[in-house]
Amino acid sequence: MKVLRLIFVGCYLSVAMLPLIWLLLTSFKLREESITVHAKYLPSLAAEVGPDDPYFRANLDGYRQLATAYQGSNHSFFHYLGNSLLIGGFSTFCSVLIGTCAAYGFSRFRVPGSKDWLFFILSTRFLPPLAVVVPVLMMYREFDLQNSYLGLVLLYTTFNLSLAVWLMKGFIDEIPTAYEEAALVDGYTRLQAFVQIILPRAASGMAVTAVFCLISAWNEYGFAMTLNNQQAVTVPVYFAGLQGNVQGLPWPQIGAGVLLFVAPIIFFTVLVRKHLLRGVTFGTIKH
Repeated sequence: MKVLRLIFVGCYLSVAMLPLIWLLLTSFKLREESITVHAKYLPSLAAEVGPDDPYFRANLDGYRQLATAYQGSNHSFFHYLGNSLLIGGFSTFCSVLIGTCAAYGFSRFRVPGSKDWLFFILSTRFLPPLAVVVPVLMMYREFDLQNSYLGLVLLYTTFNLSLAVWLMKGFIDEIPTAYEEAALVDGYTRLQAFVQIILPRAASGMAVTAVFCLISAWNEYGFAMTLNNQQAVTVPVYFAGLQGNVQGLPWPQIGAGVLLFVAPIIFFTVLVRKHLLRGVTFGTIKH
């Protein structure tokens, strides 16, 4: 059984990793190799490209192009990657923090019309985000929030808040109230009980929620394209702008950029993998 399990996991991993492996190979190819009619699976080595080069090195033009200025601006890919990190990180932190506090209130206190409020919070995800892009754009122009980091952080926090509240409420409901009651009897304030008793036990749920919120903000394109064209431009908008290249799409540059764009998500997921595993199975086993 163990051998079969390893074979199954290995086959699944191979299929799941195939797009990333292809992007990795593409990032080291020449552009001519990436658009050839007959697929070229392995990139040419430097000795093949330049006979006078005694060293066998992969082609790094795709990565070098990422360091050059983006068309029509003075910034390279890494500037936009920094924008995505800043906006995605702050919006995820705010969504998880506010969502956890709101979920704690709904879970532990009698809130008049709590079911209606929870349904109202969930209903904010019924419409696709682009359905409200026009009123949001008009509102942002009124408050001068377009082309700003704050504008996207507020927007992504708002859209991810419903997901954060619903996910965290389920996790907090599973934490026995006896822990807080014992802490209150020992002289803790409600805030101290929340910070020192609830948050450590809800860490798994917060990790799961953070991953979903970060992925949502990280990949968002519609609002980032509509509300920003100068300052707070993110990586998805950067990739869309490459379509205007007069020489055609630079696939090696796109392959290299996508790999670097995916890396922070993979790193964050691996960082919280223990909490993710506990979060997925939380509440399934009763003691």
